[in-house]
Amino acid sequence: MRIAIVGTGYQGLVVGTCLAENGHQIICVDRDAQRIQSLSQCVMPIHEPGLEELVARNLEEERLSFTTDLTDAVAESLMIFLCVGTPIQEDGFADTRGVIRAAEQIARVMTGYRIIVNKTTSPPGTGDEIEEAVRKNTEHTCDVVANPDFLKEGSAIDDFMRPDRVVIGCEDVRVREIMKELYSPFLRTGKPFLSMSRRSAEMTKFATNVMLAARISLMNQLADICTAYEADVAEVREGIAADYRIGPTFLFPGIGFGGQGLPRDLASCIKLAREKGLECDLIEAVQKVNERQREKFLRRILDYFGSAIAGKRIAIWGASFKPRTDDLRGAPALYLIDRIREAGAQVVIFDPAASKRLRDIYEDTIEIANKYYDALEGADALVIVTEWNEFRRPDYERMGKLMRERVIFDGRNLYTPKVMQAHGFKYFSVGRPSV
Repeated sequence: MRIAIVGTGYQGLVVGTCLAENGHQIICVDRDAQRIQSLSQCVMPIHEPGLEELVARNLEEERLSFTTDLTDAVAESLMIFLCVGTPIQEDGFADTRGVIRAAEQIARVMTGYRIIVNKTTSPPGTGDEIEEAVRKNTEHTCDVVANPDFLKEGSAIDDFMRPDRVVIGCEDVRVREIMKELYSPFLRTGKPFLSMSRRSAEMTKFATNVMLAARISLMNQLADICTAYEADVAEVREGIAADYRIGPTFLFPGIGFGGQGLPRDLASCIKLAREKGLECDLIEAVQKVNERQREKFLRRILDYFGSAIAGKRIAIWGASFKPRTDDLRGAPALYLIDRIREAGAQVVIFDPAASKRLRDIYEDTIEIANKYYDALEGADALVIVTEWNEFRRPDYERMGKLMRERVIFDGRNLYTPKVMQAHGFKYFSVGRPSV
């Protein structure tokens, strides 16, 4: 099948590449000419494991191409995927104006019937708005399908190739069968293909992320209780995870969640509820707990040093909001960097993938280390923000020799308190006894 992907951001690039890998003819469109030129030369704008190799192979085999010409892309494709960004507005709500503009532009160059698949995270009713935008700008007919993605940065290729489920919102039986055929190669292990109303499909993405965010915030509050009563939240988590009704995922306490998806979808659900006059105090509490979590973690650092923090050298391991990505959107590390610098401390940071993005934000105002041990040279404390695998089994003796003070604030509970105590570290984690 010939498919156009409108938008070559994180979502569009992964979706288009994975569909090309399964034999479809994919043309990816973006108005950013520089990005299109780079992608045509297999220069990746994002860090996602395995993506560059797949792009290179499908470019070579001519199943994947990149262009700025929307007219040709729409003319050659029966199906058009909308993968336009929905940035977070000041009120935290997803901005869908770019999605509607893209739909209008597609409508103006349509030469016949098309299936428009909305992959963007959009509130219920967006599909109706897309349909209306197309109707106003062309005489040709179309079907609009809601097809939310559940890709996780750092494992997006595997998530698309081996999804837990595929959700589509579509009323037309024929279009539903076309979508089912499109996704059938990815569902050979029996994972469900869920067809529902368009608005239900749109809401499913928000509901999923709100549930996941709630688990994280709930674990962070349980961690506070564990600390107060000298219990170890890591041991408590194992007991909770063994309950088949709960399971082990998203039960790790820490500095709080970041990124774009969870914060955006929480804020969106709150706004959707308020617009209908509904109470959503539980969802609001999830949001507040997350914001407070990074504030409490920062306070531990500031309280430890007091006024003496001015002039201290603070090393930070990890900047991206999660491992295996270079994405800094909503990253807790940025909050910590800014507040620690405001307190007068010097910040030196290492991240395996996000160095370029850090330089774009801070330029020369912070020091960025090339290797993670380099960041520890002369450090008065280490702050661990992202749980990259590189940080899980370090050489403790080497760390201690490099650091001026053996002090670690672990926002991801990577180490065992007794082990840190044995190596002479003052160790502060989340929901566990400090040493």
